[in-house]
Amino acid sequence: MSGETPEHEIQLDAFAVDVRELLSRTVASLYSHLITRPTGRAVRMAIEAQLGELEGPTLSLVDFSSVSVLDYSCADEVVAKLLLGIREGDPVEGEFFVLFRGLRAFHRDPVMEVLERYDLHAVVESEGSAVELLGPAAPAERALWARVEDQGRIPASDLEDTLDPEDRDALHRLLRSRSLFRDPYRGDLYALTELARLLDP
Repeated sequence: MSGETPEHEIQLDAFAVDVRELLSRTVASLYSHLITRPTGRAVRMAIEAQLGELEGPTLSLVDFSSVSVLDYSCADEVVAKLLLGIREGDPVEGEFFVLFRGLRAFHRDPVMEVLERYDLHAVVESEGSAVELLGPAAPAERALWARVEDQGRIPASDLEDTLDPEDRDALHRLLRSRSLFRDPYRGDLYALTELARLLDP
């Protein structure tokens, strides 16, 4: 679906994924336990199948709030390999973005480990709605991401006046990791949480 600002319609689709509900359809006997690599692979492939039906750009809201157990092998499949596929355009094509929601305290260690292993960023909303950029980001990347997250949207005209060379390098890396969305028509930068608010899937 499309979301709107007062001045411009964002050309972006969005869909929400409840990981526990997806588990019940793919590996019903495990209920809310996201354990073993085949389980994680089944969930990732189900998400990719949904992405494959859309032409992009697309925002996927992946909700972990009802997942009571998450092991490292599943974090590797559902978080790292999903992000790798999106970043590299394989196995899904087009521009796709992921906002992970409902991350609980016991989810953090496996998620952080796989992000470090693959040098990936992930935008996550923890319980209580705190939003973070997880993964091995440089200070300039974290600062720029936090600025966009704080403002929600930064118009392209403001970017040209405020980005120094270090910021431009950071922006390139954040866009490549799909941690921010850049409107292809106007060049405005959006936080993924702002997109989720506008699109309200």
